[in-house]
Amino acid sequence: MNPAEFPTAWDHPPTRRAWALHMSLNVAGLIGWIGGWIALLAISTETPNWVVWIFMPYFIYGFYRAYVQLRYFPAALRMRRIMRTFPWQVLRDVPHGLADYPEVVGPQHGWFEFPNPADRNQQLPLVFTQHFRLNWWTRRLAPRAKPQLKAQIETIWFAGDPRMIGLIAASTPSGEMPRRFQVLDQGLGKGDGNRLTEWGVTSDDLERGRRAGVSPTR
Repeated sequence: MNPAEFPTAWDHPPTRRAWALHMSLNVAGLIGWIGGWIALLAISTETPNWVVWIFMPYFIYGFYRAYVQLRYFPAALRMRRIMRTFPWQVLRDVPHGLADYPEVVGPQHGWFEFPNPADRNQQLPLVFTQHFRLNWWTRRLAPRAKPQLKAQIETIWFAGDPRMIGLIAASTPSGEMPRRFQVLDQGLGKGDGNRLTEWGVTSDDLERGRRAGVSPTR
């Protein structure tokens, strides 16, 4: 089952299963952290006051972890919008780096380059703008990463338009399902009408961008 043959990434059944699995794990994690917090709070009301201090690290960290789990939901919904708009491309040896990409304005935590759909000879960068759940990727983007780690990103699943936005995923060992979804943003010309025109962005491209959650101007 070649994922690139489907009209959109969301039409690819293994992709929907992978996204549903991610959501299920996040819901389970949210319930677990909140449930543990409530359980320990109930125990602490029935025990001596000093017991509360033993539980205090969990109360603080559990609250933080619940917040992190909640933050994943809008990110996951954004991923789904991109999947429903663009098809997968399965690419090998995609140029990438962890150091700051020249010309990119704003925060960045690593980047990948993809060919411009209007000019396949032109490479455009998409960058990680947030550090949220990025540890898996940064370990493999690091210049001194071990070969076995670098090998895990030799094949990249990509859905999007590098002139506006993109979603990447690594491949499972079987190559049949994506994993480790991450959204990347255009850091060179986001909202820059002149840049979009130079890159050959059409009205249809802009409409697809809007469906994926981007508000490009031209």
